Amino acid sequence: MNFLADCRTRLAFDLVGNTWHPVVLWALKDGPRRHGELRTMIGGISAKVLTEALRKLERDGMVERVAGGYGLTRLGVSFLGPIEAFGHWAEEHGDEVVAAQADAISR
Repeated sequence: MNFLADCRTRLAFDLVGNTWHPVVLWALKDGPRRHGELRTMIGGISAKVLTEALRKLERDGMVERVAGGYGLTRLGVSFLGPIEAFGHWAEEHGDEVVAAQADAISR
């Protein structure tokens, strides 16, 4: 598998590499939400950053506008699996990463 600058794998990593994209997609997993609902659910995200994230996700075909809010497209729903897998990995190994980071700082 190639990891060139323009490869399809890189597209997927770009989607999860953005701090807010996976969070916004996950917040939409149970159905469409209005902008204000998303801000409340997510917490810590400004209205401007949420709007930018939604626009980028819409451009990428992951999110669509529906009945006054935003919902996942079929493509967006398909991406919930990898997001969930990252979450499981983080739950299982997050403490190890934090410990390694603390160890690196203390050296």
